[in-house]
Amino acid sequence: MHYADSSSQPQVLLIILKTINMLAMEGLGSLGALEEYNNAGALLGIDGPDGEELLGALRRMNPIRRQRTINKLANGGAPSRGSRAEMEKHFNEVPAYIQEGLKSGDLRLADTMIYSIKPVTSRTIKMWETQDDKEVGLRNISNAKLPKNQCLMVSGITLLAGIAADATKDKIVAADFKGLENFPAIINGEFNLKANKKQLMPETSVAIFKTANFHHVPIGYYKLSNPRLIVDDVLIEATVELGSQEGIPANTYIYCALHGTITTP
Repeated sequence: MHYADSSSQPQVLLIILKTINMLAMEGLGSLGALEEYNNAGALLGIDGPDGEELLGALRRMNPIRRQRTINKLANGGAPSRGSRAEMEKHFNEVPAYIQEGLKSGDLRLADTMIYSIKPVTSRTIKMWETQDDKEVGLRNISNAKLPKNQCLMVSGITLLAGIAADATKDKIVAADFKGLENFPAIINGEFNLKANKKQLMPETSVAIFKTANFHHVPIGYYKLSNPRLIVDDVLIEATVELGSQEGIPANTYIYCALHGTITTP
C-alpha cells in the first residue's frame, strides 16, 4: 500500500502520531474518549511516532475501518483553547488512576472555579483550612482538598473583597464583593498559593489583582503565565499576608477563587 511520498513527510509524521494515539485508545475500547482530547498521546504516554507500529496496525484493520481512520486523522478538529489546552498539555502529570478514568470516559474535563470566603480578622488570612466544610456561598470544597478523582489545572486566580453587614452567614454571602482598589492595606499585602506543600505561586504582591483599568479581564482576575496542576487529596493553601490592618473596616471578607479545568464524572 502506498501512503505518501517523501514530499509529504511532515504530514505523514503527523498522521502517524495521531494514528498511534487513536489505536492505543481504541485498544482500550475508548475511541469516544480519544475524540474528546487533542493531546491523547500525552495522556497515553506516547512520546513520538513509530512507523512500523502504524503500518502494522493499519494492515490489520479491515479496509473500511482503515479508510475511516485515515480520513479522520487527515481532517483534524479545532485545537483546544484556554485552560482546557493547558490541561491537555500537562496530561503526563495527571495521576495514573485519573488518566485511566479519562481514557475510559468515566471522567471528563469541565470548567470550574474553586472558591472560598474568609474574614480579615488578622494579618494572615488562610483561604482554605483543614477544618473547613463545604457550604454553598462560602466555599465549594471541604478540608482544603479536592474530592477523589478530581484534578484541577489552575489557569487563573480571582481575589476580591467585600464588607458584610455583620458576621452571620446570610450577611457574608450577601456581601457585595468588588475589586481591591478600595482596600489599600490588602493591596499592599502579599499572596501565595501552595499545593501539597509545593509552591504554585510564591509570595507575590496582591497588587497583581488590581484590574480596574483592565477592561478585557474580569474584576480581580489574574491569568497565570505558568498554570499549575493540583491533584486530589492534597492540601491546598492560599494565603493573604498583610503588613497592616489599618483602614480595613470591620466585617471585611476576602473572596478567593481558583479558575481552570477540572476532571469530573
